[in-house]
Amino acid sequence: MTQSPPAPPSRTALDRRAVLALAGGLAVTSAAGAQPTEPAPLSDGQRFDPGQVVDLARALARKPYAAPAADLPDPFKDITYDQYIGVRAQPQSLLWAGEGRGFVVEPLHRGFVFTTPVALHAVEDGVVRRIVYDRNRFTFGKLKPPEEGRDLGFSGFRLYASFNGAPPTDCAIFQGASFFRALAAGQSYGVTARALTLKPAEAKGEEFPLFRAFWLERPGPGTGQIVVHALVDSDSATAALRMTLRPGDATIVDIEATLCPRTTLEHVGIAGMTGAYLFGPTDRRGVDDARPAAHEVDGLQIRNGWGEAIWRPVQNPETLQISAFMDQDPKGFGLIQRARAYADYQDDVQRWEKRPSLWVEPLGSWGPGVPQHGWGPGAVQLIEIPSESEVNENVLAYWRPKEPVAKEIAFSYRQFWCWAVPGAPPLAACSGTRVGKGAGGKRRLFLVDFAGEAPFAEGIDPGTLQAALHTAPGSILRPRVYPYPERKTVRVVFELDPGNDTACELRLVVKAGDKPVTETWLYRWTP
Repeated sequence: MTQSPPAPPSRTALDRRAVLALAGGLAVTSAAGAQPTEPAPLSDGQRFDPGQVVDLARALARKPYAAPAADLPDPFKDITYDQYIGVRAQPQSLLWAGEGRGFVVEPLHRGFVFTTPVALHAVEDGVVRRIVYDRNRFTFGKLKPPEEGRDLGFSGFRLYASFNGAPPTDCAIFQGASFFRALAAGQSYGVTARALTLKPAEAKGEEFPLFRAFWLERPGPGTGQIVVHALVDSDSATAALRMTLRPGDATIVDIEATLCPRTTLEHVGIAGMTGAYLFGPTDRRGVDDARPAAHEVDGLQIRNGWGEAIWRPVQNPETLQISAFMDQDPKGFGLIQRARAYADYQDDVQRWEKRPSLWVEPLGSWGPGVPQHGWGPGAVQLIEIPSESEVNENVLAYWRPKEPVAKEIAFSYRQFWCWAVPGAPPLAACSGTRVGKGAGGKRRLFLVDFAGEAPFAEGIDPGTLQAALHTAPGSILRPRVYPYPERKTVRVVFELDPGNDTACELRLVVKAGDKPVTETWLYRWTP
């Protein structure tokens, strides 16, 4: 991408008229190439101040929502996915390529489903430099390039990073609504994070906030991290995010998010994430597939504010399922991929075993004059949506505050894009859930496995392990515990009799005396 000439060294003051100018016409360079009528803060040639991104979100929230123009000329408005992936930036157009900074940025063209224009800026030596669209910086595959001088704009960007000193490879991608994905070393893309989640699974329809602009700070050589600032806009709210990415064997992203409501937000999701789950050992009903499983996440993991470690296998349900796990100041939660062997999937193309787990640890929240260490009361909410395709991200998890959000509030949290969740408690983890036909009637047989050292620690007689097992409604029949010290595994076998009920909530933890030695397994049974 070409960049504008160097900016003058003087600092440009943030004045209210300039903020509102950007808030009224935010794309900076529209699809037609129109420019704002007056200089806007944090645009080309301005001194960069991270606090101004928050000021922009505040100013934008004071104005009615105006959707960005998402029109595209032929042939880009109707291209297929295969045509779209043929549109790539030329190697010489990658930002910071060859500078040895450990990071390279590829601006992403608009097209296919990615029609919303997003303004991209680099921050170099404290100065904002707008990344300018130029068709000559792209290859278009079999598509006819756009007219010379026509500004089609960007839909987001892809980030390449050096893992353990190797040449830069895929690390993260910010594209589509307010979605982004990241990878740890050796992984392939899977679960998707959301900058902001609004009204999911509501009858009137979900609201999808949009990334409107990014400011990427040029990383110093050898720092191993990059800072990205983002402005998010939607009908009901705006938001400003500061994200610090540190790629590695687990890629860590620290996020400070300021949320500015336009109206009272009755249903808002913080640290949202989505993943695909088609089928697995738990639910092969109606599945005619040679593979044992097809999913990029297989469960929701929670460490709640009371110190309980929870595992909830996810499902591809017959009907929409919504679950809320009430909590106060959660320690962490995430959509996790635990099945990590090729044999778990037998898929030579998708390689599901290489998909990242996404784990979130809350750091704090605050409003005007009201700092708070944790996130307060609320719930980890899980939504499972029926799906017939392995590309549909049909599982959604997020934190929902207990009270509606009517005023500006900020949340900070840390994401781990990882192979395994960090800091696991000394408990055996659920390693498998299997469900099949029971002894008769509507009964269902459950086999639940836990793997780990805790049930076999010194001083514990495995023969005395007990299953604390409950269901509401329904009844539990013939529960048995089978310890296998040689495999460091405990299996709990039982039958569920749902009676005439169509949904049962099950809860299981294995104990030695009154002490838990496994995490808590939760499960919702439906016919």
